[in-house]
Amino acid sequence: MLQSHVIDVDGAFVGAAVRLDKGYRFIATDMKLDDLDGSIWPTLADVQRLARRVYLGGRLATSRTH
Repeated sequence: MLQSHVIDVDGAFVGAAVRLDKGYRFIATDMKLDDLDGSIWPTLADVQRLARRVYLGGRLATSRTH
């Protein structure tokens, strides 16, 4: 069974991170994070940090794997 983690920003559910062999795939549930949907990140902390940045109006980092 795949392990998943809820991703929230200040209490707002914005997506989930699914553990894969090569990192974490982000599944967006909020339109603000559509650009991150399906992207793969090396650590859960990376997913959480980037989701927060984008959700709060920041820019998407360019070093993602898709």
